[in-house]
Amino acid sequence: MNPTATLRTTSLLFLSSLLFTFNTLAQNSATVKGYVQDARQQPLAYATVSLLSLPDSALVNAQMSDEAGAYLFEKVASGRYVVKASRIDFHPVLSAALEVGSQPVQVPLLKATEKTTALKEVVVQGQRPVLEQQADRLILNVDKLNTAGENSLEILKNAPGVRLDKDDNIVYRGSSSVNVMINGKMTYMSGTELSAYLKSLPASNITKVEFMANPPASYDAAGTAGIINIVLKRDLTKGMNGTATLSTGYGTYEKVSGGVNLNYNLGKFSFYTRLNTGHYNSYNRLTMERTIRDSLYRSVNYWHPITKSANLVAGGDFFLNKQHTVGLMLKGYTSPEEAMTTSNSINYDIPGNAIGSVQMLNPRTISSRNYSLNLNYKFDIDSTGRALTFDTDYVRYRHATQENFTNQYFGQAVVKDRQLEGLRNQATAAVQIYALKLDYVHPLGNQWKAEAGWKSSWVRTEANVHFERQQEDGWQNDARRTNHFLYRENINAAYVSLSKQVSKALSLKAGLRAEQTISEGDSRTTKSNVNRNYWELFPSVFASFAPHEDHQFSTSYSRRISRPNYKSLNPFTFYSDPYMGIQGNPFLQPSLSNSLMFSYTFKNFQVLSVSYLQQNDFVMEVVSQNDVTKESISTSQNLSRAHSLSFSSGGTLPVRQWWSANLQAQGSLNKVTTPVQGEQYNQEQFSWDLSTDHNFTLPKDYSLQYSLYYNSPSVSGLFKAQANTQMNIGAKKVFLDGRATLSLKLNDIFDKSRFRARLNYNNVNMYWKNEWESRRLNLSFSYKFGNNKIKTARNRRTSTSEEENRVSN
Repeated sequence: MNPTATLRTTSLLFLSSLLFTFNTLAQNSATVKGYVQDARQQPLAYATVSLLSLPDSALVNAQMSDEAGAYLFEKVASGRYVVKASRIDFHPVLSAALEVGSQPVQVPLLKATEKTTALKEVVVQGQRPVLEQQADRLILNVDKLNTAGENSLEILKNAPGVRLDKDDNIVYRGSSSVNVMINGKMTYMSGTELSAYLKSLPASNITKVEFMANPPASYDAAGTAGIINIVLKRDLTKGMNGTATLSTGYGTYEKVSGGVNLNYNLGKFSFYTRLNTGHYNSYNRLTMERTIRDSLYRSVNYWHPITKSANLVAGGDFFLNKQHTVGLMLKGYTSPEEAMTTSNSINYDIPGNAIGSVQMLNPRTISSRNYSLNLNYKFDIDSTGRALTFDTDYVRYRHATQENFTNQYFGQAVVKDRQLEGLRNQATAAVQIYALKLDYVHPLGNQWKAEAGWKSSWVRTEANVHFERQQEDGWQNDARRTNHFLYRENINAAYVSLSKQVSKALSLKAGLRAEQTISEGDSRTTKSNVNRNYWELFPSVFASFAPHEDHQFSTSYSRRISRPNYKSLNPFTFYSDPYMGIQGNPFLQPSLSNSLMFSYTFKNFQVLSVSYLQQNDFVMEVVSQNDVTKESISTSQNLSRAHSLSFSSGGTLPVRQWWSANLQAQGSLNKVTTPVQGEQYNQEQFSWDLSTDHNFTLPKDYSLQYSLYYNSPSVSGLFKAQANTQMNIGAKKVFLDGRATLSLKLNDIFDKSRFRARLNYNNVNMYWKNEWESRRLNLSFSYKFGNNKIKTARNRRTSTSEEENRVSN
């Protein structure tokens, strides 16, 4: 029998059983309804009406009153309750105690009195901190920062616990296995593709970033370090509103970007579109030194890309009625690039004399395109909170490269009279992803809530690299570099979770997720085929205790998985220059991890957060060096075990009324124990990070900003990274009644931000130094138009999963 069909049948039976059980538990219930009016006996529309249980006043359910001031709670379990109605411009009002049994309950009319304080005064006094600690996530409120001219990747790299490695891959909690989501939807990218996309997404489009070290069972179990969710700005106020932005910057070369974010709400219909375009002229300088026996090989690679990118997100929600909502979202991204790469590799003897060299010239044209389509349906079954959500997704990526190589050899580098070598390459990579997801939420009464869901995804990737070498009789196929690889994968998952609001102070949640992976990797070039079919279980547990509104304790545990990205499974060797190559490994196993976290927060200040992460069979690049041919090949391999114990503290402090400071300090003890190429490798390193952001409010809506970041030496797998620091200053002016903002920022004042690392084991002794345009002056202008009375938009998480996060080109 087809295992996929079996799993679908089993999952549907499982969910049907849960629905039957939940409905049975909720049968002993009744309805509670009533009206809210103001002092003039007019209906109070859009008031928040809460149903609270007695004696502890714990929240059971909440909803908005309609235009007639009416509200209705369905299937309310037997017990004693009180109804509370509130609106920001009215004083809260409470009903008398209610006894709910099996008969409908009509609540006496609630009359609210209007506040004398103006709404503007309330809004001015309400200040969100830069960092917010919640029970299951840490939130960075980006709209509280000066992000003039910055992109999304620059915001992430300075966030708590986040680093970038030598290839601009995101490292979170000491692991590169982290899933990045946008508005609850997986980006379906990793490596170069993800970095390029985030660089094209202006930071001014972000409202907040959520960091989930231990996501609940409703999320994919993929991502050893957890999930980073980038939430973009969107409003759902009746009428039209939006924001237009324009930025320019200069480091070594010029950069210009602009975009518009539009929202249009007609009540039953809500539409939105977000368009960003940019021209980025930049550079990257990579210096690499390899010691081979008694010789030093030093190469300097200079990469100068000119990128013109555009990304578009458009969609809408159709509110059929209070219970049914249908949504459609289309996302597209294109990034044509012209790049020139030059490399100069010189071989030095012991006295330091140059005895041979290779010069490489590599012009190339790159085209990256992707689009995705999401269809979402939500059924709010009743007012108790029962809800059913369904998502279906289709994602397609295409990456094409045309490039030429001219290698010129001098001195001892010349082999068999080979002084000049010409190569050319045409490469394509395509990825198709389909996904289906179903989630169900069911309150059980007495503060219990159950959740269940199912998800399936199907992935097909194809990479085709065609190299040719210039011969005397013309261009001939280069079998050493030509490659054709196909990969198919099917992941099926089901989960169930149960939560309990034990008291006003204590909440508990536990979940279990099961995932099945079926995959096939087929290398047409090497004639190798690898098939896999395996199951794994992923439990998660959460607890939050708030004995006082100023104090909050939370702890969580989860087991997670990190599957290899698709490119790393390709067994072929890709050469970046005559002496350096990257080889895939079709026998890579998934890495499993256990993560435990505890935190204590006082008034939105994270006094202490302790995190422990254990990774088994973690995947890391291992360099193999041939001392005879001088080649160094980097291969992804499963290493034995890595441990990370982290401590962090930080938050926002109001130093003065006109001065607020955000401080973050983190210390980590990282340990790697594994055999590498037949020898035992042990590395242990304590590292610490410090970041501080200061905002100074000046008269006439001016403000100044200052920030400092420092990362001490650290360990990531087999790499030993050196210290890195960066200092930024900025200024901002708000005018036109708060609609317009002009920002100026200078990043990395002293031009000190670099990535430097060493690799030292067996016969491998290597050093990296990666430099980029870290010192850059940015000027940004934004303007808000339309209706700016913000109303929270519907937040949905689609069926897309970690598959797209493993795409790499």
